[in-house]
Amino acid sequence: MLPLSKFGQVRYISYNSIRTWYANLVKPKPKEPPYEHVVQIGDPLLRTVSEVVPPDLIKSKEIQFLIKRLKYTFDKYNCVGLSAPQIGLSFQIFIAEFSKKHANSYSEKEFRNKEMTIQPQQVIINPEIKILDYSKVVFPESCESVKGYYAEVPRYQAIELKGRDENGAEISFKAHGWWARIIQHELDHLNGRLYTDIMKAKTLTCCCWDAVNERGGKVILSFNAD
Repeated sequence: MLPLSKFGQVRYISYNSIRTWYANLVKPKPKEPPYEHVVQIGDPLLRTVSEVVPPDLIKSKEIQFLIKRLKYTFDKYNCVGLSAPQIGLSFQIFIAEFSKKHANSYSEKEFRNKEMTIQPQQVIINPEIKILDYSKVVFPESCESVKGYYAEVPRYQAIELKGRDENGAEISFKAHGWWARIIQHELDHLNGRLYTDIMKAKTLTCCCWDAVNERGGKVILSFNAD
């Protein structure tokens, strides 16, 4: 404790108070989007319907920089899907992938039951969806913008997607099973929705609830992939 005099009286201030006061004076300048981190639930941008990218602007310096930053953050967080709103810009762009590395996180039984398939990384711009199979399947799902939680979420079994790639070329493909789930999750982001809007509410789970108990609550959840 440090003694401080004021009007002839002595009062005390802790080192922690001084450190907090000083830290508030030297706060770093806020970063500008597109970010290299993933924004979290509560950010108004995640509840905004994203803007369509004019096809003639896809090759522009600005959109290509956004795609480059999206790829960087995607790889940094080891995502299977990431949308432009999640790094701070409300445009109809997302990346999706399901690699062998992602698949290795699951058992062979899970891989079969969830109808997983290896899919190369794709940048998809201005996507439009058509439901091919209206039956829904329910599996646990998480999101980098709802850090630390997961829940059971129903998704359509099969879809068809049309849009443009990062070079502006028209693309169209069909997806089923887990790949269709990833696509639907990212499409929700572009429409201002989160999986929490359609999840089975009673299944919402903190991914480290058991560690919280084991460590007496002394668990730190990082919102940065570094």
